[in-house]
Amino acid sequence: MDRRFITVLGVSLMFALVVSTIFYRMTMAPASGAKSEPTDTKDVVIAAKPLPVGVTIKPADLKLAKAPADQFPKGAFSKVDEVIDRPVVSNILMDEPVLEGRLAARGSGLGLAPIIPVGMRAVTVRVSDVVGVAGFVLPGLRVDVLATGRPPAQGSETMTTTVLQNILVLSAGQTIQPDSRGQAINAPTVTLLVTPEQAEILTLAGNEGRIQLVLRNGSDQELQNTPGVLTTALYRSNRPPVKPAAPSPSPKPRPVRTVIAQAAPAPPPPPPPPEVIVIRGNQRSVEVVGQAKTN
Repeated sequence: MDRRFITVLGVSLMFALVVSTIFYRMTMAPASGAKSEPTDTKDVVIAAKPLPVGVTIKPADLKLAKAPADQFPKGAFSKVDEVIDRPVVSNILMDEPVLEGRLAARGSGLGLAPIIPVGMRAVTVRVSDVVGVAGFVLPGLRVDVLATGRPPAQGSETMTTTVLQNILVLSAGQTIQPDSRGQAINAPTVTLLVTPEQAEILTLAGNEGRIQLVLRNGSDQELQNTPGVLTTALYRSNRPPVKPAAPSPSPKPRPVRTVIAQAAPAPPPPPPPPEVIVIRGNQRSVEVVGQAKTN
């Protein structure tokens, strides 16, 4: 093998090794320097177990964790004392930071009371399998309220109309959080979140007639202006339309027939009497049967 070729190959390998070493040191120097710099951390309060809605937080429900100071969650707490004895108004998962927006004020009450926003009211109505949409009126869903009764202006005629729309369901019976699998909840009562004016309407509708809950899509926020339905309109809408009767044609005048009196026909002539032809020798005579012979 040529010595010159071997020399050139060796020099090329040495040059490539030197360049690779320099490039490696240049790229790794900032990373090693960043690791050597200390990072500021801060304590953050997290949930030691799942905390459902309505629970009042106790010390055993919390624990502390470290979080980078520049990544500290907005609304989180760094001291456990700031969270103890506050009701939960939104589900908190295990190891999730406890945020201000998921808690009610300390002393705001237990169970359902902390969930009610300031200025709103919770009204409970009695439902059945039909009124409660077969148990699928779950906490967190939205419904419309229909009232059926007899308005004074309509006399004895029954009317159904929509009195409330897009109402939030707070609880179904004593359940204030929906089932994770979306199963129906058989509850005799449903609690709705309404304004004070809506609470009066709902109470009056329940006392004066019957109410019906209508389930709606949670993303549908549009309010419909419906006129209501009367009993007569209901049955009229189910009846096939009646076609107007065609006017009957005027009767045509009957032609007048002139009757001309005719004379009675003459009685037919009596039939001729039977006759017998008698031949005596060369004489021929005709004799009437039954006629007496004359000499």
